[in-house]
Amino acid sequence: MNSIVIVSGLPRSGTSMMMKMLEAGGLEVVTDDIRKADEDNPKGYYEFEQVKQIKDDQSWLPGCQGKVVKMVSRLLLDLPENWDYKIIFMRRKLEEILASQRKMLERSGKRAPSKEEDAEMAALFERHLDHVDQWMEQQSNADFIHVSYNKTIRSPQETAEKVTAFLGRDLDVEKMLTVVDTNLYRQRK
Repeated sequence: MNSIVIVSGLPRSGTSMMMKMLEAGGLEVVTDDIRKADEDNPKGYYEFEQVKQIKDDQSWLPGCQGKVVKMVSRLLLDLPENWDYKIIFMRRKLEEILASQRKMLERSGKRAPSKEEDAEMAALFERHLDHVDQWMEQQSNADFIHVSYNKTIRSPQETAEKVTAFLGRDLDVEKMLTVVDTNLYRQRK
């Protein structure tokens, strides 16, 4: 498989969980382990710092062929067209994303947003998600699926089978299931 597999979504939407599932299933993940696991992501963030420079530096992309890398949704728009991508786009209830972000800010000693600011952020996220969906639909070099974090928590087998079929890879579904930890679903709405 020469496509680059990308796990994307808004921050706090379950991208790290999906990365862990894919790793457990047998895919090689691209990560630099700079950002360490913490109380907010006790099983790790699965980030690769070079991803943030995608607009100016794509030299790392060849090393990602056949592997999986995590990329926040806004960076998808900067992907060069000369590569093929399989994008797994994580979705989660916006109120849960906002609550999770609030908790992260509180833990780090930063000011949490007001209800009005949360409402503004939710509207911005909605517009952004619509824009990204439109962008994905227009890409001839990218296949994508939406995966619900909330459904994955309730039915991990269904998600693991859906993702395995989408990737066309023989992933170890049973091992993928062991990664889904309902104890980490802390911001339920």
